[in-house]
Amino acid sequence: MKKAAKYLILFFALCMACGFCSAKSKETYHITLTIEGNNDTVMYMGHYYAAGNLVVDTAKRDRKGQFVFSGTKELKPGMYFFANPKGNYADFVVYHEKPFFKFKTIERNWTLNMEVEGSKENQLVYNYQRMIDNIYKEFENQRAGLDSATAANFYHTTIRSTIDSASRAFIKSNPNCMIAKVLMVSIPPEVPLLDDTGRELSNNERFYYMLDHYFDNIPLDDEMIIRTPKGVFYQHIMDYLDRALKGALPSDIIPRVDAMLDRCTPDGEVFQWLLLTCAQKYLQSNVMSYDEIYVHLILKYYANANWAEPSSIEQEVDRATKWDRLLIGREAPELIMFDTLRHAHSLHRMPSEYKLLVFWSPTCGHCKQTVPKLYSHFEHYADSLSLSVYAVLTEPDESTIKQWKNFLANNHIDNPLWVNLNGGEANIDWREVYDVQTTPQVYLLDGDNKILAKKLDGELFELVLKNLIKKK
Repeated sequence: MKKAAKYLILFFALCMACGFCSAKSKETYHITLTIEGNNDTVMYMGHYYAAGNLVVDTAKRDRKGQFVFSGTKELKPGMYFFANPKGNYADFVVYHEKPFFKFKTIERNWTLNMEVEGSKENQLVYNYQRMIDNIYKEFENQRAGLDSATAANFYHTTIRSTIDSASRAFIKSNPNCMIAKVLMVSIPPEVPLLDDTGRELSNNERFYYMLDHYFDNIPLDDEMIIRTPKGVFYQHIMDYLDRALKGALPSDIIPRVDAMLDRCTPDGEVFQWLLLTCAQKYLQSNVMSYDEIYVHLILKYYANANWAEPSSIEQEVDRATKWDRLLIGREAPELIMFDTLRHAHSLHRMPSEYKLLVFWSPTCGHCKQTVPKLYSHFEHYADSLSLSVYAVLTEPDESTIKQWKNFLANNHIDNPLWVNLNGGEANIDWREVYDVQTTPQVYLLDGDNKILAKKLDGELFELVLKNLIKKK
């Protein structure tokens, strides 16, 4: 009996051991952090993501004084951090190595005193940071006795050049590690002064060369790049869109955004983020022609995105399809409505060289400010430009119609070339066709009913009219 009990105990011990090993083998990460002199009871682990960061795990101090992070969810490649509730932190990377790491440091300076087991990648991270710290220390005494202006110049000409040289040497020695690829992002493309024939390039040619090579050092096809601090990936993308491409025409922006997306892993995480970020940016833009970029991105890429929610795809494609019919250069859809005297008017048959189409309501505060300004500029330029107005009341209920008529009378909007139409009856569902979600909506058409401009307020309307007079 004792012998049977002994074997039974051994059997359960083996089962528990096997079960333990099986559970442990399912872990996708197991990271230990020890900080001598640290009194925190809890520690966070997270990663950077575009402009922000995300906490992915929390650990409490165990009996050994360690913080142990473990789990079965995959840690995606990128730059991670340990942080305590006080805001102290230290970075580390997850890249080509399985994240079963041990970190040990002291409270005084987590980063500079960090020791690593199980990760050559992270040894390089801390070696690089210690190298940069030593460079600063080497120049501290030399800079200490200088006045502020001289010290600033000394920093830019001496310390920065030394750091730059050291960083380039580090990259050359460790080209495939993640920290080297992150450092490469900050190195701008070298723009030549001469072309292949020895001809000096103009400033404009050099600018376009920079645009063409902007992403040479930014590995958009490496998914780790999105999980880096704000200044690495996110800021470079925003600088490209907001500064390098500022004021460019859609015909210039669209192929460059396409080229940027082509550099990404198809349908990968970086691709998805860039597509959604660009689409949202140009969806919300106040530049009248930039809706063309949004329409292009949605219909070319998002319409076929197997990674997006079907309801979201349907919503965006529906909007993009509507907007595609309303792009600058397209023929505005025909409208036929009745004025206050029940006379029918056709938008397409208005006998003028230019036509202003306005969707508005007297219950809209913005409309009440914009419409009188539009009317003032219309009256000033109507004769010289052969201009007429097709103004549609968007809330044709009984109460609003009274306010509408009072507003027109009080603001002396009575020019016969400014036609006021009741939107209650029309040949089409103009809300759907013109996607009138908010008011005012303002379009300027030419004599062939093609859209010349839109998203006009009073000031922009006047500017457009002045430019048309100059062209005449």
